[in-house]
Amino acid sequence: MKAPLAALLTGLFGLWPSFAAWAEPAQGSFVASQRCEAFQSIRKQSNPDDLKVEPGQRYEVVEVNKGDYDWLRIRIPGSDTPLRWVAAGCGAVEGLVFNTGKPAKTESGGDICSLPDQHDGYVLAATWQPGFCEHASYKGSKPECEGLESGELQISHLTLHGLWPNRQSCGTRYGHCAGPDLKLSSDTLAYVRPWMPNFRYGTSFGRYQWDKHGVCQRQMDDDAYFRRAVDLVRQLDQSAAGQYVVANIGGAISKRVFYERVEKDFGSRDAQNNFLLICSGQHLQEIRVALPRELKQADSLVGVVDGQFAASRARDRSECRADRIQIEAGGR
Repeated sequence: MKAPLAALLTGLFGLWPSFAAWAEPAQGSFVASQRCEAFQSIRKQSNPDDLKVEPGQRYEVVEVNKGDYDWLRIRIPGSDTPLRWVAAGCGAVEGLVFNTGKPAKTESGGDICSLPDQHDGYVLAATWQPGFCEHASYKGSKPECEGLESGELQISHLTLHGLWPNRQSCGTRYGHCAGPDLKLSSDTLAYVRPWMPNFRYGTSFGRYQWDKHGVCQRQMDDDAYFRRAVDLVRQLDQSAAGQYVVANIGGAISKRVFYERVEKDFGSRDAQNNFLLICSGQHLQEIRVALPRELKQADSLVGVVDGQFAASRARDRSECRADRIQIEAGGR
């Protein structure tokens, strides 16, 4: 529900922490109602490229100023300097939550981390299947790993683990929302199988991904969701960084060079913050990519990200630590 910023803050004031900084990190959406300037600096009123918000457009909120609460820092895709300040009176805010470090609650007291369409982005998780199967500890049976071991499967590209709606204030807790059961068409199953090897043997893993993650977004039904996830993995695999991995199957890559490929591909060093390499020991297991809430149709991940770079790289205890990362070969 849209609301003026002052009114919304009146209801949320008890959540506002007493920090010394003049601006507080926040999450939500700003919907412009008029064309207003988007400043790099409020104090200097600097806007060298004359950037403006457009009426009817929705923007991600990243900060709110303290004191009068009359300015929002928003992210404007497509700009070389996408983080800009706009006067709160130029539109309305939706779902504003401050980053207090505590799970956000709804008006009824329920946990917002299990409500659909409360995500502020996505995480694309792409597995290097041979490295996962050979070196990761997993519980239960993995028929695709058995297929690799027997030589039945030959995998030489990144595969789909999942496309996860993500809410920053929830950490890894956003998921398990109420939603429809998985009922994929036969065409979608055929579309997914080459890029999600478990689908060659059944849909149990796909159902788990849908029930935990997919139902937390309502922009796509299950067919569209899995097809889009496959398209994104394919784009990652075909990117400069992805092809660097593929070119070194059976050998090793340099973490530094991988991130240099990302930087060159996206034309910005900040793009490195959207990528995270996950290892099992020294072996590549997974690549995770932070994506914006609005998954634009584009020919490459560069167009999908559209300059919406994370402020810092995500943290994970399984992040690849060493520069040398081994790329396991799959199949016999």
